[in-house]
Amino acid sequence: MTTATQQDPMALKLQTSPPKKLFLSYLFPSLLGMLLMASNILVDGIFVSHGVGEQALAGVNIATPIFSILLAVSLWIGMGGATLFSIALGENKIQKAHAIFTRSIILTLVIVGILIVIGLWKLKAVAYLFGASEVTYPYVRDYLWVILIFGFVFVLENILSIFIRNDGNPKLAMTGLGVTAVLNVVLNYFFIFVWQWGVSGAAYATGIATLIGLCILLLHFRTPANHLHFVKPTRSLRGMLDILKIGLPSYVVEMSFAVIVVMYNLTFLHYTGEVGVTAFAIINYLHAVFLMIFIAVGASIQPLVSYHYGARLYDRLKSFLLLGILTATIIGVLLLIIGIFGKSLLIKLFGVDDPTVVAFTEKGILLYFTGYIFLGFNLVIAEYFQAIKRIRLSVLIVLSRSILLFMPLLILLPMALPSITIWLAFPIAEGLTCIILLICMKWVPKANPIPK
Repeated sequence: MTTATQQDPMALKLQTSPPKKLFLSYLFPSLLGMLLMASNILVDGIFVSHGVGEQALAGVNIATPIFSILLAVSLWIGMGGATLFSIALGENKIQKAHAIFTRSIILTLVIVGILIVIGLWKLKAVAYLFGASEVTYPYVRDYLWVILIFGFVFVLENILSIFIRNDGNPKLAMTGLGVTAVLNVVLNYFFIFVWQWGVSGAAYATGIATLIGLCILLLHFRTPANHLHFVKPTRSLRGMLDILKIGLPSYVVEMSFAVIVVMYNLTFLHYTGEVGVTAFAIINYLHAVFLMIFIAVGASIQPLVSYHYGARLYDRLKSFLLLGILTATIIGVLLLIIGIFGKSLLIKLFGVDDPTVVAFTEKGILLYFTGYIFLGFNLVIAEYFQAIKRIRLSVLIVLSRSILLFMPLLILLPMALPSITIWLAFPIAEGLTCIILLICMKWVPKANPIPK
């Protein structure tokens, strides 16, 4: 193994800095960056609810799975490519790192291009698949169309922010996302309240703001320490498949979020009507932000874990895992406390004053937010296994919490119990996944997170 002193300044910093200090230097930019990115969806919801109406809010919420799908692709390719990129840097294989970055961008252009063409071609079918009705379809259509037009921009910004963070520049990654978030607020105000563009205005605000944020991220290519270089692409099918394989858990996390949104919308529509759909829209906007907080914790340890795994520094690897788990658990408890004591204030953010919707949403917050105690642990462990290329374990964790346990609970709970128990599908699935994980990590050798 090449020593840190024989490598560049980034390698020296990664191998010699105290783990806690190094973790925090990645955590805060990652956390703020992800929060700012997630705030784009939340801001759209707040402006739409105040400037267009509650039905428009429900419509935009129904359309958000397409945003989740695009984000899923960016995490799939971004986390897969960036993990291999950091491992290659840890092994001091610089040319290999360049090739991985180049393949990642090519994959992005191909996959996202196909998705955008299909989405625009079958726009109405996609809208109704996501849970649109005759009432909400016009809002879903107007928002969805613009998001698809800006699809490449959304995905490239997120992928570049991931690679830039892995290339030792988390502050620039945060800055690009921060510029996007601030501009999104400003443009939303003008497009919705001043120029009366409706839900299309919210989508255009997000798209244009993201484009400018992407331009900020491109400044990284002018920095002396930049390792993100394009090289002549080679016909390496295996290399592209490796990126997709490593990034699969991140893709499943975000795609499962889209599936959960669709299933929750359909379930609430069936059992509670528009009241439940609107209540879930409010909680789902909050959840989209909170989910990104937990993803940010995992994303902050990923570059560190992948690099140290490649460099075979396993003692430091364990430190980063423990720091990630502790941070995510504390955040989960804090979010539950915020839900218990601040539920009324959270609902007021969206300008909803229908007493039936407010009452149902308040009950939903109390039940739904208990899942955050377990969600952070589950996602950090899944992202950790992904960062050290133990993909099967990572995918199994993600599928257990989002599909294998969640789906049966969502179907069975309202059939056997009052409709209010629909909210419990999420926390019960997360809690069961956490318990199973702890048992396996203690008693199953292959589930031991520290390599030997």
